[in-house]
Formats: sequence, C-alpha cells, structure tokens
Amino acid sequence: MADGTRATPIAGLSVPTGAEAVRGILFILVAYVVITGADAAVKWALPEVGVAVSMIARGVVGSIAVVVLTGGRGIGANNKGLLAARGLLHCGVSATWYWAWASGMALVDSYAIAAAAPLVMTLLAIPMLGEKVGWRRWISTLLGFAGVLVMLQPGGDLWRFETPVLLVAVLAMAVTRIWTRVLSATDGPAAVAFWLMMAHIPTGIALLPAFPPPAEMPGPGVIVALLFFGVANAVAHMLFARAFALASVSALAPYEYSPLLLGGVLGFLIWAEVPAWTTLLGAVIVILAGLFNLHRERVRQAQERRDAAAL
Repeated sequence: MADGTRATPIAGLSVPTGAEAVRGILFILVAYVVITGADAAVKWALPEVGVAVSMIARGVVGSIAVVVLTGGRGIGANNKGLLAARGLLHCGVSATWYWAWASGMALVDSYAIAAAAPLVMTLLAIPMLGEKVGWRRWISTLLGFAGVLVMLQPGGDLWRFETPVLLVAVLAMAVTRIWTRVLSATDGPAAVAFWLMMAHIPTGIALLPAFPPPAEMPGPGVIVALLFFGVANAVAHMLFARAFALASVSALAPYEYSPLLLGGVLGFLIWAEVPAWTTLLGAVIVILAGLFNLHRERVRQAQERRDAAAL
C-alpha cells in the first residue's frame, strides 16, 4: 500500500493493518483529550506549587493510579534500559513545558510549538524503525508542518525567549514517541505508563533546588488539580502506549496537532488567552492535515477488506 508501513527491522513489532491503524488513531485522539485537560490543570496549579512539586505530584499520583487501574498487572519492566532512558528524556520534556507555562506562555502557544513534532517523528521513524512513508502521508505531514511555519514566525507573536528551548524539547519528545512504539514489542501499556510516572519522582526531587517548593500548603483547589493531573497523565500514557502498539509512528504523528484546538478553548475559558491570527490560521491547516491522514487510513482499511473478500 502506498500509505502504509510494510517493513520494520525492530524484532517483535507487527505490521499494522488498516483496522489497527484506525483503532490506534482513536486511542491517541482520546489520549490527547485527556492529556490536554491534565496540562490545563498543572498550568493552573504551577503558580502555587512550582515545577518540581508538579513533577513529584505527577509521579506519585500517576504511578498509584496505574497500579489501581490495572490491579498491578503488567507493570513489570522487560526492556528496563529503554524504559529508563525514555522516562528520563520525557521528564526533561515535561520540566521544560512546565517551566514555559510558569513563565507565562499561553497553553495554545506552547501547543503550536509542539506541532513541529509530527514532521520530526515521521522523519526519525524511517531510520529508527524502518517505516516506509507513502507520498500521501508525506503530503499530510508536510501540510501540517506548513501550518507550523505559519504559527512559528521568528519575530512574530509566538516567538519569545521560551520558544527555542521548547523546540529542542519537541525533538526530544519525538524520540520518546518513537521509543514508545519500540517498547510495544516488549512491554505493555501498564509498564510503559507506570515507569514513566515513576521517573518523574526522582527528577522532581532533583529539581527542587532550582524550583523550590512553596512556603505554604497549597489550597484544596490546587490539590484537587494536582490529583486530577496525576490520574489523567496515567490514563493518557496508557492510551498512548496502546495507540503506538497498534499503529505506526507516521500514521499517528499528525494527531500531535489535535491538542491545538482543545488547548485553545481551555486557554480562552480559564486564562482569557487569545491566540494571534497566525496561530489560528496555522491551527486550521494542521487540523486539516490530521483529518486527511485519518481519511487515508480509512481508505486503506476498506481496501484491505476488499482484498480479503476477494481471496
């Protein structure tokens, strides 16, 4: 198939069918809805608790939530080295985003910068996973990247001192997404989510000197927000792991754009954040790119059904 992936050098990774790809897309869309809510919660809590405490809360609450939701089944680590490396790299990404939000960056603006990730993921999946990316998927990815360029204009409203730091974090985030796909060959969603949550605890403790804890106990609203933040992260990352087990990185990459819409709505409702017109225009472009990719996966699924019926 022109848009599919039909070979991979990673032992244990299956070749996704069209039906699996569509299921993976649905899982990742739900995951992004959940994670966007979690991001809004921590951005709201950050002024009172800071970056390091937020990291620790995510780790403690999130790891407990994974154990409760799974009954402790499947959290044992198989690929310990890769789980640890992914966890630490992802913690760096998390801390960078929390720092940017604590510095006053709007939620939707940070998501606009993160929208550079799909092209990086698609590019890196070729040498790292051996994925074959068809021309239609390249078109959808490049269309989305064109939308990112509309948003990320140097000197424009979105370009501030946090932007280049976040762009480096986007590269690291793309690598962690690919490693999630690799880990699907050895570890289930429970293990992938649990050990990621656990990695946030020592990382948060290490960051305490740079981001001291508050002098006073946060209010009950902030505590509730942190509890929701931890549980939502646990749920979202189990969904992410399941999605990457079902579908290729290049099929899922365009859905990195989906938080733009929800993040814009939440940012406006909670903080009265109004994105620049260039951000809105770019968001429309990247959403269209994601919808096109979903359409292509449905076409591929229908073709596979016709091929199977003809046998």
